[in-house]
Amino acid sequence: MTMQTAGSRLPAPAELRRVRLRDLSAKERARLLARGGRVNEETRAQAREVVRAVRDGGDEAVRKANERFGGGLPARGAEVSPLRLPPGELKAARDRLPKALRAGLEQMMANIERFHADQLPEAERWVEVATGIEVGRLWRPLDRVGAYVPGGEAAYPSSLLMAVIPARLAGVPQIAIASPADREGRLSPALLAAAGLLELDEFYVMGGAQAVAALAHGTESIRAVDKIVGPGNAWVTAAKLEVFGTVGIDLPAGPSEVFVLADATADAAHVAADLLSQAEHGPDSAAVLVTTSTELADAVAFEIARQLPTLPRQAFLRSSLASAGLVVEVDRLDEALEFLNDYAPEHLSVVVEDDALVVRSIRHAGSVFLGTYAPESAGDYATGSNHILPTGGLARSSGPLSVESFGKWLQVQRVSREGLAGIRDTVGVVADAEGLAAHRRAVEIRFQGQLAEGGVDGC
Repeated sequence: MTMQTAGSRLPAPAELRRVRLRDLSAKERARLLARGGRVNEETRAQAREVVRAVRDGGDEAVRKANERFGGGLPARGAEVSPLRLPPGELKAARDRLPKALRAGLEQMMANIERFHADQLPEAERWVEVATGIEVGRLWRPLDRVGAYVPGGEAAYPSSLLMAVIPARLAGVPQIAIASPADREGRLSPALLAAAGLLELDEFYVMGGAQAVAALAHGTESIRAVDKIVGPGNAWVTAAKLEVFGTVGIDLPAGPSEVFVLADATADAAHVAADLLSQAEHGPDSAAVLVTTSTELADAVAFEIARQLPTLPRQAFLRSSLASAGLVVEVDRLDEALEFLNDYAPEHLSVVVEDDALVVRSIRHAGSVFLGTYAPESAGDYATGSNHILPTGGLARSSGPLSVESFGKWLQVQRVSREGLAGIRDTVGVVADAEGLAAHRRAVEIRFQGQLAEGGVDGC
């Protein structure tokens, strides 16, 4: 519903819906939380067919899907369309980089590595849970990882860096990249150059569900991976859900989203710019302002109307704001925080007088930006934080892509005779309660007629 406020300097533009939280019914509030991002059944079914075709048909099926849905390279002479780029092409793209862009990518790489290097877990951790019983966790990197990097109409070298650098820090020895070409069969020079800067040697040109299927199941020319990470469109998300169980995945990514929590101290021009920056990601990218200040809500509406004409793709931005833009007015900060934690946004910008107080109350958010000089785009590119984040409310259960995403813990227990004797009765009585006699026997047999330090034990 749209709310008109007294004293507004400018009516809220049609692109941005405006509500007061206390006036919403429980059903209306639930609808605000249930934003887009879930893949519809038709897309799931179509992606399932592509995955099956690639699983059964290998390289030829990938090429056919590339031809049908887009994402592949054109055939080179009499040869079939290549799937893998020679490493030399990546290095050549790197060497052609404009000086300023290369410097920017290198600074981004350095900051990502600096932040993520601190995430590497200890190699071993042991706990003596009782005399003679030690239980440990041993960190092991994954053997082989696939990273899907969006390409086609919009390429993201930043997402390539966000996926590869933490994987390498984790110790992953093999990393395969999949990214689609555009409709003309071209690849982003910046994306190729970023791959060259990372000295990658497995770069596959394929898009959508067929790329995910090839990474998950393998083909004649592509070795299957252990886990697939990276953002993508609905087809990529649907395919990741289909192959989960065959391989691991990071998360089923949905549309990008920003949630700005602001009070009267916020700069309306900054808030409007942050909302617009996320709206340009896609027509269903949520741009939400929650504020305790009616005056700020008015000023942000004015700023959006003022800034829109200065940006390219105005029709696209207006459509995005109309479908997923929202201003939510609240009476108190604690009311805003409750709504924030229910929403669990991907990006959260906090511009309030006491952000330290607010941070202590945040439980669910992907990446948090504090203060007027921390726009989301700084985290997208240059702060070193990871921008592959949970969307659609999944921040309630998951966090950003990290070094820990590329490894796992082995659980190990070392038990002495004395230690087993100490838990002998516990195992026996619980095994009996569960009707698992062989479990009890596996313990008891170790004390039957065995030569012990002080003689022979009986049962």
